[in-house]
Amino acid sequence: MRIALVGAHGHIARLAGPLLQQAGHTVSGIVRNPDHETDVREAGMEPVVADVEQLDVGGLTRLLDGHDLVVWSAGAGGGNPERTLAVDRDAAIRSMDAAQAAGAERYVMVSYAGSRPDHGVPQDNPFATYADAKAAADMHLRESSLGWTILGPSRLTDDPGTGAVELVTADGSGRPAEGFEGGEVPRADVAAVLAAVVERPRLAGTTLVFNGGDVPVDAALDTVLDGRPDA
Repeated sequence: MRIALVGAHGHIARLAGPLLQQAGHTVSGIVRNPDHETDVREAGMEPVVADVEQLDVGGLTRLLDGHDLVVWSAGAGGGNPERTLAVDRDAAIRSMDAAQAAGAERYVMVSYAGSRPDHGVPQDNPFATYADAKAAADMHLRESSLGWTILGPSRLTDDPGTGAVELVTADGSGRPAEGFEGGEVPRADVAAVLAAVVERPRLAGTTLVFNGGDVPVDAALDTVLDGRPDA
């Protein structure tokens, strides 16, 4: 499978790259900064330099042409509300429209556990702009014709991955199943979930919310599939 991974120099992306390569996929690692090409190549991806913040839908369509699946793992990094909206909302939404125009069948969004329209973050909180941006982007993806899967990890850590998670699904607004309480999860385990989701196209139309836990990633995802009507 040909995969376009947007935000390929991020921590999760560079952990996911080798897993996707080992699974036999060809990954275009899209980065804004040419200085990051070596790091991306060492992570098993073919670097492609492009500034998705500046590209319109037409430019993004050309960028994504020929890819079967798009992974969005990019972000503005906080600190600048205008740029947060420009990248985490606007560029992400354009990439979804472009993915459809380019003929990609699937799209995996790396989001976060609290992403939904009623996220509850006060507007005077610096995190509110990011919460608004991610909620808008995720809802646009749910309304698209793509075979989408949204990943909602809880607070990220740099702890070693365990290969296991506590995972639930979320409803159509992104609200997780009852009983889920946000915790934390190593970035390495988010990368493992991402790579495992790529291998499971029947997870399209699913929002997966998760902490670190004690259920192996493959088993957790297969449990979700077993509970689906089309499984």
